[in-house]
Amino acid sequence: MTVQIRSFTDKDLPDLVKLLNVFRRESYEFVPFNEEKLRSQISEWDSNILVAQEDGIVGSIAYNNGHWGEEIEWLCVLDRPNRKLLENSLVKEIEKHVKGETVFTVVEAGSQKIDEWAERGYKPEGGLYHMVATLDGSKLLPRVPEDVTIRSLRLEEEEEFIEAVNAGFSRERLGHGVIQRWKSECPPFNEKWIHIAEVSSKIVSVVVSKPDVKYNEFFRGKRGYLGPAATLLQHRGKHLASALTRKAMSFLFKKGMNSVALYTSERNIPSITLLRKLGFKIGHHWKFMRKNVSQQG
Repeated sequence: MTVQIRSFTDKDLPDLVKLLNVFRRESYEFVPFNEEKLRSQISEWDSNILVAQEDGIVGSIAYNNGHWGEEIEWLCVLDRPNRKLLENSLVKEIEKHVKGETVFTVVEAGSQKIDEWAERGYKPEGGLYHMVATLDGSKLLPRVPEDVTIRSLRLEEEEEFIEAVNAGFSRERLGHGVIQRWKSECPPFNEKWIHIAEVSSKIVSVVVSKPDVKYNEFFRGKRGYLGPAATLLQHRGKHLASALTRKAMSFLFKKGMNSVALYTSERNIPSITLLRKLGFKIGHHWKFMRKNVSQQG
């Protein structure tokens, strides 16, 4: 029977859930999908999903244009004699949806998949660490300039918070309504879980803490999560990220969390150095593989 590659439709959802759960079951801290969770995730993306159909769904690939750029979110093909050929066909088809010059994907460090992506023209470009620390008490804050106030976000400060984060990352990372969405996704999250440094009534640095909801629900854990610190360029080098990270860790400990996790680039040496001093260890390592699709004929 000939394999057909076509666009995903809602009727494919049950088969896609089964495929992803089979393909990813050995992945690091994998939380199985169900139809509701996968439908919700798909609805949030600016995405294209293709499926390979033979006698049922035998493969799928997803493209997502998100915060980190244009990404191949997954490539899943059942183990079969023509697996690599089918994977290559799916990649070739999904690359047609790329809007910009480059697209990337994330691969387990040390995996043979790195070589397979390299054969498709993808080159290694940095990587990502998942870092985890034990929470066993409150952290002392480092000395910061006298004009800096360290506190939690107030209810009416969402716009100033979003502006500070986007300026700190030099791109639009957050949009209006994000706090309400986090409240819905991560109860009991509220503004007090957002930690800021303020100078002259202006937010200049931010660290967001949350409960690590998916991990806690599936693994019955008590783990918190920290988003990356965002600090305005002119206020860097003042220990603000360190102070806010310590404040957030103490806050999570007081909320009953016994560990905390975050993600950071393998190239962010200052961040990794700080995190190691705070007790963080590398839990997992992924590599980025990137391709310039604008050069394809």
